[in-house]
Amino acid sequence: MSTLLEVKNLVKRFESGGGLLGGPKQIVRAVNDVSFTVERGQSLGLVGESGCGKSTVARTLLRLVEPDEGSIVFDGTELRNASSAQLRALRKRIQIVFQDPFASLNPRLTVRQTLSEPLRVHKLGSAEQIHATITRALDEVGLPQTALDRYPFEFSGGQRQRIGIARALVLNPELIVADEPVSALDVSVQAQILQLLERLKAERKLSFVFVSHDLGVVRHFCDEVCVMYLGRIVERGKTGEVLDAPQHPYSRVLRDSSPVPDPAARIRLAKITGEIPAPTDLPTGCTYHPRCAHAQANCSAQVPELRQTSAERKVACFYPLV
Repeated sequence: MSTLLEVKNLVKRFESGGGLLGGPKQIVRAVNDVSFTVERGQSLGLVGESGCGKSTVARTLLRLVEPDEGSIVFDGTELRNASSAQLRALRKRIQIVFQDPFASLNPRLTVRQTLSEPLRVHKLGSAEQIHATITRALDEVGLPQTALDRYPFEFSGGQRQRIGIARALVLNPELIVADEPVSALDVSVQAQILQLLERLKAERKLSFVFVSHDLGVVRHFCDEVCVMYLGRIVERGKTGEVLDAPQHPYSRVLRDSSPVPDPAARIRLAKITGEIPAPTDLPTGCTYHPRCAHAQANCSAQVPELRQTSAERKVACFYPLV
């Protein structure tokens, strides 16, 4: 496999405070020195608690949110330096599927208009060719052609997400950024959408950046996983290896907090103390050290680098678990 996407030292800050009520402005480092690669045909998961920065990472990849520092290289092109024309061309090759399938669809547009719009914007084909493309996309996601002239409110949540996936497919992308694509759906519908994405990945040879807080979903769909905590990646490796034998203490707690769908399985009780630090006032050193049962003196003084602990595992911890 060859590298399709390479992210290096990505940083995104937001300002909070100030405004009409005054008060001091504070800086939130939502994404803090994040680096990873995605190979062609690979699905990479970003997991962590709400607020850890994973969705912000996803949006910076398409420059829906502008990063402050770092590099995003897609198939040899630096996205941060891309002109408007270059970015428009590249966005045909990178598409996104959002979390809420109702909010991400324009309620005033029919399915036909929704799926046709990207093709018209990029001037891809005649009216007949556009019709053929959108009907093929609908067929791929398991919806009938009778859906074309209906509106989003006429569909269930799972059907709306299929429309969102079809909209991403019409431009024939190479990379899909999926931002919590099944979290708003019922469990049975989640399984159907995951099976659909898995089939599309195989048939179209797609790559994915898959954002989720559900480790069961990530285990099922992702080849590799990055565990994030307060804007940083604390562990990366093959999904099965990371979830079966996590080496970072936070990864272990995250894994043990995830429910196991097996009544006979022995329940592991996750033990974690303290509260998540305020993002405007992060601890020195390792940001996880105030809650970590394994922390030692240097953990509060130094920031651990994401370093190789085995052939396919990286961990940002001075004392990785064995």
